[in-house]
Amino acid sequence: MHKAAQTSLDVAKIRKDFPILERQIFCKPLVFLDSAASAQKPRPVLDAMQTLYEQHYANIHRGVYRLSQEATQLFEEARDKVRDFIHAPDRREIVFVRGATEGINLIAQTHARSLVREGDEILVSEMEHHSNIVPWQLLCGQTGAVMKKAPINDAGEIIQEEFEAALNERTKIVAITHVSNALGTVNPIKEMVAKAHAVGATVVVDGAQAAPHMKIDVQDLDCDFYVASGHKMCGPTGSGFLYGKLEHLEAMPPYQGGGEMILRVTFEKSTWNEVPHKFEAGTPNIAGAVGLGAAIDYLEGIGMDAIAAYEADLLAYGTQRLQEVDGLRLVGTAANKASVLSFLLEGAHAHDIGTILDQEGIAIRTGHHCAQPVMQHYGVAATARASLTFFNLREELDQLVESLALVRKLLGV
Repeated sequence: MHKAAQTSLDVAKIRKDFPILERQIFCKPLVFLDSAASAQKPRPVLDAMQTLYEQHYANIHRGVYRLSQEATQLFEEARDKVRDFIHAPDRREIVFVRGATEGINLIAQTHARSLVREGDEILVSEMEHHSNIVPWQLLCGQTGAVMKKAPINDAGEIIQEEFEAALNERTKIVAITHVSNALGTVNPIKEMVAKAHAVGATVVVDGAQAAPHMKIDVQDLDCDFYVASGHKMCGPTGSGFLYGKLEHLEAMPPYQGGGEMILRVTFEKSTWNEVPHKFEAGTPNIAGAVGLGAAIDYLEGIGMDAIAAYEADLLAYGTQRLQEVDGLRLVGTAANKASVLSFLLEGAHAHDIGTILDQEGIAIRTGHHCAQPVMQHYGVAATARASLTFFNLREELDQLVESLALVRKLLGV
């Protein structure tokens, strides 16, 4: 029997904050193991957004009346919460976006588009999510630059010697994930940033899978850009942030044109607003930013160190339990991992596994996880992925293992 780790988390109390955990699926209690795709929302986040709409809603920044000033204050307070959450030195370095994907596209089409020329190189890792591959492919098509790959080993770790060997004076952009969504690997970002900076490259970090699970300090990492998605942080969909060093943001051209991002418009010429507003054209997702701020309050109220410790224990327990399943192979066994358990079951297609588990009330993700190069590395079309968060229980992992026995029985494998 596995002994539970000492933790300050009152998980039973935390679970009561998530209304959806009261649901039943096919007459069985919901076991939600898909937080890596999108996190569930606690009551304080839902309440913050409802209160905005019911008590404080108006368009922001330009209204002189009370409601507009209240909404503007809530919106800008959320920016300060993001700044503090990632330890950015200046609130102007926080740009609100729809999520990590939009943040990466913004960087690719502004900073990188101005920097990259034909024959230059963009280095990405083999474990990247499609959102940190496709925008760079588009940029290569526009500029004649070349995209290079830093390979991974069979444990799911970037081969650091290969990464370093790929860096040279032509490397203009290095785009790497902090935590792999398909493998759970936690990359040594600080060390990789230093190596990239040594050849003069700009470093873009996809933090979508890291921000919900660990403390982030962009000053310590020294990355040039860091992006994350609110919906993976217990915040609303359509919310997220881009951190960029101030000197980069001030030098970058606008990403979109419209209201808010301008200072003066004539038919002859327009001038741009100061950062970050230069990159926030049009009416923003006001409720999304407020909800994201509430999600940050919620996560920090629990404590990021406490979350990381609890999830590490869950991951260790789940890893050991899954290894007890006959015919099961874990995909992604890095020494440093966050709470992702991807696996294959001999003789069973991932989608069949997911369908049978759903009948047992267990929600996992199946497919290529928007990381097809990872699947190609392992020579598979898809994996089953159970991803964990701070409201999950060891008992739920026991249910997963028991239900996988049912999968094997029903499929005859």
